[in-house]
Amino acid sequence: MLNRPTAPSRLVIASRESRLAMWQALHIQSRLSALYPQSVIDILGMTTRGDQILDRPLSQIGGKGLFIKELEIAMEEGRADLAVHSLKDVPMTMPEGFSLTAITARENPRDAFVSNHYANLESLPAGAVVGTSSLRREAILRTHYPQLKIEALRGNLDTRLHKLDAGKYDAIILAAAGLIRLGLKARIRTLLTPEQSLPAPGQGALGIEILNTRSDMATWIAPLIDWETTHCVCAERAFSRALGGSCQLPLGGYAVLEESPQGATLWLRGFVASPDGKKMLRGELRGAPENAELIGLQLAKQLREQGADAILATLANGA
Repeated sequence: MLNRPTAPSRLVIASRESRLAMWQALHIQSRLSALYPQSVIDILGMTTRGDQILDRPLSQIGGKGLFIKELEIAMEEGRADLAVHSLKDVPMTMPEGFSLTAITARENPRDAFVSNHYANLESLPAGAVVGTSSLRREAILRTHYPQLKIEALRGNLDTRLHKLDAGKYDAIILAAAGLIRLGLKARIRTLLTPEQSLPAPGQGALGIEILNTRSDMATWIAPLIDWETTHCVCAERAFSRALGGSCQLPLGGYAVLEESPQGATLWLRGFVASPDGKKMLRGELRGAPENAELIGLQLAKQLREQGADAILATLANGA
């Protein structure tokens, strides 16, 4: 019988207040309560700057860190013990003093095509308006569907769906995981394959962030770790980090474990593109799951050898 760590008397989970973020926090709350039924597990809901600034693309206002800074301050001040994040919203390099200590089992990581009038991307007429908040998705659409009109789409998931329903867009592209978690799977007209739209690093996975000094907290949340997801996300984030991955860079990275009689192999695919989609560099690499980070670094090196540095330099110069 495994020795379970001594239960904490109380834990506070910091979370954004959007409906999806609260679902994520409640999910982790439920799992912790099952592990430590005698503990009080509370949720501290907060509004972040990323939630407040909705009139500009995220890439123009400071990037993904705007969604987690207030939660980190709450942990520093002792008002919260941990924070739950959608991993695709977490910067590739963690702020000093913090770490992603547990990654839980992944929901469907694919992108979803959502429309009230069209069945898939191929059925959209020329000039149809597609909404997305992601430079990654925008670059993919501009590469493969240049006849479509791509427009920015900010706000939480419900806000984006309301904008679609109000007729502001012919279709929108969202992460399938969020729709599934909120019981909105019926809104998905088509799930895009990784070949059509390679997911963002960490898409569909939840990460738990804590202070580096909280070894007690690391022990308490360790049972929530899903190692298959952890290996895959580690490779994806290493790939993105090595290319300076941020909201300003159209980049996709997606890993899966392939099982065989000889054991598991980690298969990582990645791309980097220019924002207009006119240049897209792709690669893939396989290796042992325990070498996940190295696989990510090696794939980034491959794309640099293909010419990724030219794309990165253009973005850095603001061109």
